Amino acid sequence: MAESSTPTESQNQAQFDAKSLPTDSAISSAASLSIFDKEGNKVNFGSLFEKKAAVVIFIRHFFCGSCQMYVEHVAKVPASNLEQAGVQIVVVGCGDWKAIPMYHETTGFTGPIYADPNRDLYFALGMTLQNLEMTPKGQPRPSYLANVPVVQNVLQSTWRALKHVGLVGKQGNISQLGGEFVFGPGQKCDFASRMRHTEDHVSVVELMKHAGVEYTENSQST
Repeated sequence: MAESSTPTESQNQAQFDAKSLPTDSAISSAASLSIFDKEGNKVNFGSLFEKKAAVVIFIRHFFCGSCQMYVEHVAKVPASNLEQAGVQIVVVGCGDWKAIPMYHETTGFTGPIYADPNRDLYFALGMTLQNLEMTPKGQPRPSYLANVPVVQNVLQSTWRALKHVGLVGKQGNISQLGGEFVFGPGQKCDFASRMRHTEDHVSVVELMKHAGVEYTENSQST
């Protein structure tokens, strides 16, 4: 299906703001959109945070090794801490819903994962920037990648693609960047962080802090 709503590169640069909260209008528009669950059923995005706060993590494509490592870290947040705060964590990818079971298996993340193959939700929430850039020279790599050499990350991503060859082409747009948001309860957003390059997910500790979830690197699930 043609993606007629895909922003041009000049629009990407002009409209992009990494940290601004989405407007009430943008939240309303996003909430009305549908995404797909692991069985291919349509789910209204707004229903995910209608009655309960949700940390929504938008990854890049489903084969992105950096994003997979990030979600592996997210999966270590204790369920008891989330329950105490009344928060759920949701992951959204820009590929085909058929890749979702693989992503659960690869990352160990047991929460809900959804697919937005046309990227309408990404664009509605201001994730219009697309590139293949890594951490800028002179800046430290994020903690979830600190001990992972770039070459190793690339090789692992390639291996995962080969291991799931039937999903090649279904992973999603490889240049699409993601981000993190804290929504709800109801149509409100308390935190937003949009990726500026492929290794730019906000730290899990910071994200949980904005969501009101007690979490440190020492409180990981085992």
